[in-house]
Amino acid sequence: MTNTINTNESPSNILCKSCGLCCSGHLFAWVRLNAPELDSAQSLGLNVIRNDPRQRGFTQPCPLWDGMCTVYSSADYPRTCRTYKCVVLRRLLDKDIILPEALSSIQETLGLIGEIEPLIPASSGVSFRERLITHKEFLESNGKKTIELEFLRKTETLLTYYEDRFGVDDFIDYDLK
Repeated sequence: MTNTINTNESPSNILCKSCGLCCSGHLFAWVRLNAPELDSAQSLGLNVIRNDPRQRGFTQPCPLWDGMCTVYSSADYPRTCRTYKCVVLRRLLDKDIILPEALSSIQETLGLIGEIEPLIPASSGVSFRERLITHKEFLESNGKKTIELEFLRKTETLLTYYEDRFGVDDFIDYDLK
């Protein structure tokens, strides 16, 4: 989480810059794009998926995420990225929670990810979310040892956070509401 907070920034910008879960591959395996965005997204360096109109988009983690979005103010910034608002952000914008509460929620989620991530087998080019689900399903289909039960408990808690805090209740998609 970012330690420096610019007091001239809006609370929503502070929150988003402190998080990045929607960019880092922790929440999503891929991000949906409209057909007219494919070429500009590819020119930005995104790994564009073109072969299935139902899954047109780019894979996560986003290569343009470097502790913050490097194309946030670009005209080619994808529409889906521009319009996605997680539950925590929506609650902040609706003044249901204050910034310290929102930041605490993000920090708690990042902390849990930090506990889980070292327990998941590495795989190059695959998002955290994909590795998490693959490992979870593998453990559930095999005999579980004590340490694996703890991993599964933490994973279930994290997936609950994803749904409750970020509106992510599906493996590859999300709720834009």
